[in-house]
Amino acid sequence: MNENASDQRLNTLVVATTFPRWEKDTEPSFVLDLSEQLAKTASLTVLAPHAPGAKFQDNLRGVPIIRYPYSYPTAQQAVCYDGGILPNLKSRPGAKGQLPGFLLSQLWHLWRVIRKRRINFVHCHWVIPQGIFVALVCRALKIPYILTAHGGDAFAFKNSAFVGRLKGFALSGALHCAVNSQAVRRALEPHSPKTSFPQIPNGIDSALFNGNKKDPSLKERFQCKGTLILGVGRFVEKKGFAYLIDAMPGILQSDPDARLLLVGYGPEEAALKKRVTDNKLNDVVQFPGPRSGEDLAALYATADIFIGPSIVADSGDTEGQGIVFLEALASETAVIASNVGGIADVIRDRETGLLVPQKNAEAIASAAAALIQNPDLVEQFRSNGRNLIESRYSWEQAGADYLKLYQEAATSQGLSL
Repeated sequence: MNENASDQRLNTLVVATTFPRWEKDTEPSFVLDLSEQLAKTASLTVLAPHAPGAKFQDNLRGVPIIRYPYSYPTAQQAVCYDGGILPNLKSRPGAKGQLPGFLLSQLWHLWRVIRKRRINFVHCHWVIPQGIFVALVCRALKIPYILTAHGGDAFAFKNSAFVGRLKGFALSGALHCAVNSQAVRRALEPHSPKTSFPQIPNGIDSALFNGNKKDPSLKERFQCKGTLILGVGRFVEKKGFAYLIDAMPGILQSDPDARLLLVGYGPEEAALKKRVTDNKLNDVVQFPGPRSGEDLAALYATADIFIGPSIVADSGDTEGQGIVFLEALASETAVIASNVGGIADVIRDRETGLLVPQKNAEAIASAAAALIQNPDLVEQFRSNGRNLIESRYSWEQAGADYLKLYQEAATSQGLSL
């Protein structure tokens, strides 16, 4: 594939299943954020699933995107986005029936795009499912690939020997599998002990998320006269928002004027709202919907406490790192988090926040009370958290670390970056 290779550049295909569908989308943007940074140096194209309302050929922030359909009519595609693949398979009518078509379409478009665009390197986000197909195609075409594991791919299906073998197959052929936390590395190493697992955490846009975005008018808008508590994320099982709702009666004992904002969307939204009603918390808990960009940054900076009550879901899925914790620390907001997955890499107990056991509403309420009653501790966490973000968690740093892996792939083929 690489005739006159010395005159060629590395031509990279980035493969992902979570990716913004359009400008100002509320879908997680970390793959786009990293790709934008890499595209300043490397030549790359993103391959992602199509979504109703999205363009098949697109360009966001200078990053070219190809979106492949997997079911017709395309307006009824239901496997990806708005919660993630695993939650959608549980909650969305028709999603399970579309899964075979999704997998086949992904494999076909992966092969087709690599051949048509003369791709000579693949960067695949998530070990499963797409890492399996990337491994198949790249081995057949004899081109190198790297993987990035984000958490769900590492933790889900941990008790399945068959899925474990599939993970091992994808991992064993990769030049590297980058991980965003020590917990993700520990989960994947047994599947392929000889694979290299460099730890490259996700970054954060510190210019967007910072304490200067505080907007006092938001408290008035949400009728909060006391402690404003914020939760952000997809409304799916692993986020554990049910336990945060259950903690609110205990938190109200420390501050009767406290209010909770749950910002996001997803398949569990109706169940969470019912839980609020059943607990007679309609005047305490609000659902302002998904937010992104400046709106989200202002909410983080204005909140007094950010709580991430993540859990290990029944599937085994949990947080690999948790972008929301980076956003909260960058915004100089005091953080309470569950001690699961890779969260402890970022939220260091009693240094950058408070860690609590998962699925424990009483522990959440107790930690919130400790912060409400101790302003000095809050200030300590705010300062330490921001310092941690500035020292380690930038997209510039993540991009530089990944470019080293890209350079290795280029050098191995006699290509320039």
